Amino acid sequence: MNALSQTERQTLSRAVLEIDVNNHAGVMSHVVGLFSRRAYNVEGILCLPLADSGQSRIWLLVNEDQRLPQMIKQVEKLEDVAAIRRHNADHAVFQNLEAFFRA
Repeated sequence: MNALSQTERQTLSRAVLEIDVNNHAGVMSHVVGLFSRRAYNVEGILCLPLADSGQSRIWLLVNEDQRLPQMIKQVEKLEDVAAIRRHNADHAVFQNLEAFFRA
């Protein structure tokens, strides 16, 4: 079985990608589909619209590996992506969310 224990997951280096996108149907699918087509696992997704701007912000929690810089370059090329920023895994956006999913 390929399931990782919580300890094993914590030892993996992670990153948070903060992506500003145009807010319309299909954008989330395009962004996440890019990762899926390259067999790059996304550990967490959060998306919210930005107030009165016609844009949304997507946060992706991803595992850090040698392919991540190339993935960021590919995301930047998507038509609806306005900006992308990379943060350490301790970024506040995912810190408190894990408590909601504990059994």
